[in-house]
Amino acid sequence: MRGTLSERAHAAVEEVQENPIRFADRVFFTFATIAAGWLAFLLIHQFVTAGWRHLWAFLPFWLIVTYLLLPRIHSLLTKVYVPDYFIGRSRTREGLLGDPVNVGFRGKEDRIHEAMLRAGWHRADEINLTSSRRMVVSTLMRRSYPDAPVSPLYLFGRRQRFTYQQEVEGNPAKRHHVRFWPCPKGWRLPGGHRANWLAAGTYDTAVGLNLFTLQVTHRIDADIDAERDHIVATLTAPEAENAGIRVKHLENFSTGYHARNGGGDAIRTDGDLPIVDLRALPPASAEIAATVASDRRDAEQGRAVPLTVALGLLMMLLRVVAGVFSLSWVLHLARESIGDLRILAPIMDLGFSVEQGFVLVRLVIVSYLLAYLLLSYLVYRGSNWARMVTMAISAVSIILYAVLWLTGAPESALSSNLIGSSLEILVLLAFSGETARRFTSGKNPARNHPIDGV
Repeated sequence: MRGTLSERAHAAVEEVQENPIRFADRVFFTFATIAAGWLAFLLIHQFVTAGWRHLWAFLPFWLIVTYLLLPRIHSLLTKVYVPDYFIGRSRTREGLLGDPVNVGFRGKEDRIHEAMLRAGWHRADEINLTSSRRMVVSTLMRRSYPDAPVSPLYLFGRRQRFTYQQEVEGNPAKRHHVRFWPCPKGWRLPGGHRANWLAAGTYDTAVGLNLFTLQVTHRIDADIDAERDHIVATLTAPEAENAGIRVKHLENFSTGYHARNGGGDAIRTDGDLPIVDLRALPPASAEIAATVASDRRDAEQGRAVPLTVALGLLMMLLRVVAGVFSLSWVLHLARESIGDLRILAPIMDLGFSVEQGFVLVRLVIVSYLLAYLLLSYLVYRGSNWARMVTMAISAVSIILYAVLWLTGAPESALSSNLIGSSLEILVLLAFSGETARRFTSGKNPARNHPIDGV
């Protein structure tokens, strides 16, 4: 770290000049985190000051704190204290240490798909609106969903490439599952051991709350070594017909330990790491090859629009709907009430009459809503500049509402704009994350990190 303040400031300026978009993303990310905290305060303030008739505010308060505010705080803090190099642990989206890496693989990607399918595993669906809705319904109704999606974890700065699972007794709340990550080209495990892929296998026991963020999530069994052994046993079982498979056990690869994962679940391991060599597997049957190809097509379709981006686009559409209602309220104002609008004061100071100012306000609202619709379409198409403009507009809107709140605007004006400002904050949160940035910048993690020997 540079010693003087001026040197650090000069380094910051150089970083901004080198990648201004990345710097702006960081600014929006931090601002969105602060805005989420402010929105949580507004909701709990509404409940405390208005009494039981606003008890409904507790539900959005919990959702915002657990799904937006706490994850953002963890994301900022873990950049400081969690090591950014391989220590045998995956990381959550928030940067917390996730499930341990407990299996390694040698061989190409298709060999993994073929071996896992022959061993009775199912490739998990990608997380999107459809799969998430189906997962919730299946869990609540206890319906079988053998391809249920799995939450993302990160290794080498990338989310898992794919996941396989085995449902237990037709209940999606209980399942074996294992996430796979390709190793960077030329990278070796500590001790110089080779692996093309690393995997983290755990067993889901039930649905519960994340101890760090209070989100609804799956809880895992603490004995991750039993799951590691289950994965290897299914792959090497005679009925799997994975002839030619070899397993090399790296004993005491890491120190045995007891810890907790990113969801707060206890984990324990003896530190051994099996390396499963699939390079000598026989060619896949026509049925297995067809399933691999079908799963690949489904995965590519599932990745078209990430869930975070889809939720942000939904919030934009809801913001337009809220804006239409606000416009309708303005249009139906009585003539004697028009002059009471505070927003007209600065317009009238410029020489406009009340009627002219009223027309100008309507034109601004209509133009804003049309522009917001256009921006939502462009973001859907993957436009990075549209994402940046949307975040800038949302930030300005949030600041204006904060100014109204701090200057003591009438309660009616604050209440009528609370929903719209809340949606703006949610849009900013959705689009300032890493997932949205990668989606609109067109970055392919697989291209940025070539796979070793695959």
